[in-house]
Amino acid sequence: MKNYLFLVLGLAFSSFAFAQADTSQKVDAATRNSAAQQQKPYVIMISIDGFRYDYATLHHADHLKELGEKGVHAESMIPSYPSLTFPNHYALVTGLYPAHHGLVQNYFYDRNFKAFYSYKSKTATEGKWYGGTPIWLLAERQKMLSASFYWVGSEADIQGQYPTYYYKYNEQIGIHDRIQTVVNWLKQPEDRRPHLITFYFPEVDHQGHKYGPDAPETDKAVHFVDSAIYELTKAVNATGLKNVNFVVVSDHGMTSIDRNHSPITPAIALDTNKFIRADEGVLMHLYAKDPSYIQAAYNEIKAEAKDYKVYLRDELPAEWHYSTKDDKYNRIGDIVLVPNWPESFNSQHRKLDPGAHGYDPYAVKDMHAIFYAWGPNFKKGLTVPTFQNVDVSPMVAQLLGLTYTDKIDGTKELADKVLAKK
Repeated sequence: MKNYLFLVLGLAFSSFAFAQADTSQKVDAATRNSAAQQQKPYVIMISIDGFRYDYATLHHADHLKELGEKGVHAESMIPSYPSLTFPNHYALVTGLYPAHHGLVQNYFYDRNFKAFYSYKSKTATEGKWYGGTPIWLLAERQKMLSASFYWVGSEADIQGQYPTYYYKYNEQIGIHDRIQTVVNWLKQPEDRRPHLITFYFPEVDHQGHKYGPDAPETDKAVHFVDSAIYELTKAVNATGLKNVNFVVVSDHGMTSIDRNHSPITPAIALDTNKFIRADEGVLMHLYAKDPSYIQAAYNEIKAEAKDYKVYLRDELPAEWHYSTKDDKYNRIGDIVLVPNWPESFNSQHRKLDPGAHGYDPYAVKDMHAIFYAWGPNFKKGLTVPTFQNVDVSPMVAQLLGLTYTDKIDGTKELADKVLAKK
């Protein structure tokens, strides 16, 4: 019955496909694992977009719970602010907060480039937007091959380099083909076999937005991903490799929003003669075309603000690591508007989805994500307290024996807790 459900849901979720998507794999045929790296363990790092910290229990993701209970799982994982998809996927692989790696929203303006970045446009594949060193680049530079079946940044030429194997993002390739691709990667000769594989599921986030976190459709999406991970583990085990580790995370959670009440967007924020606006509903950046009227505009907005908070760029909460001193790439707005949970701006007056994320993860626990890990390099039967997601990348790097040369925000605290002693 479970396998039948898995097949049916696999067909159902193929409806998310982009009709003209490029499904061909990109391969760097020249690179090789060094002899030393061939002796290292393997890590398959899986992200389930929008999988809230309590979904495994709420929606009965029994395979994931069982696998995590045999290895390590966290009470929850705190996403970086803002709790949005692109900022957090990239935080998970760089160990940097969004203001430090550059993706301060899914959609933002860069004052230096005088252009917008959008996760829906070709800018998502342009390396110039991405700061820091993602872990696949760290691996490649240290003569360890990597592969990506989707991850934010994996199809961009970051510092002029890609993973050895990767796909351009699309949702056309069926789950069985994706699992088989991972198996094929792991069956490569040792010098061509990736030791780091990233793998991404969008389905839970799609349904959580469209129907809400408690909806039957979201429940089905959770079961689909739960079954897919179980099938992936079985397929990987059948390769005979003994030192494969799994790390399952999510980028953020999901919450139900108040669709009947939205904060009124201040008129001055809509004035395109004065401001460039990057508005994602749960967060709005205003970039002043003339710095001389920032303070007056701030005062005006502050005086009329209702159901949202107003910040100047240098007064955002310190725990967000998201203020002027953190803004390495000059991409945070001069004025930032943050609606009070569970409300969302609706400047376009459209019908809002019932589910959303992006809120302060220190104030709204629904934003919290998951962390599960198992395999020969992890401790057994361990539950760890809530931690910040920037600690994931240094943990994976330590497991793989990779060395960070640049300063990152993540620490070794998670690695020290979850990795088995040699």
